[in-house]
Amino acid sequence: MVTEDDVRRLALALPEAVEKTMYGTPAFYVRGKWFARVREEGDVLVLPVGSEEEKAGLIAADPGAFFTTPHYDGSATVLVRFGAVDAEELGELLTDAWRLRAPGRLVAAFDTSPPPDRRLRGQGRRTRPGAGGAGDGERGDRRTA
Repeated sequence: MVTEDDVRRLALALPEAVEKTMYGTPAFYVRGKWFARVREEGDVLVLPVGSEEEKAGLIAADPGAFFTTPHYDGSATVLVRFGAVDAEELGELLTDAWRLRAPGRLVAAFDTSPPPDRRLRGQGRRTRPGAGGAGDGERGDRRTA
């Protein structure tokens, strides 16, 4: 089971990530764009994903870990239960979310720099539809700068 401290440690390990408050809870940003937020319950993380199809795939693959609420209907945003993922998977999920929000040049620099921790490169143990796997940086929805 991961904790809020694990979320903080992994999120802030990503390039140019900063912590701010959103709706009174910790949230993580890259160049002014949020990529993760701890919900009010304190044991659920809100993450953007590449598409509503990716969101549906995550929920179908593991409804114990991933879910949504009516508030997020129509949004490419998924909720993750802290108790259902380990730190490695959390790092992968945060990296994928960071990639969606970070400028293309920052993602490219991240992909070409020697990683201090390969777990932050998006090499997941769980198949996530649309995830760029193996740190290849290829996402059809990613902006380029």
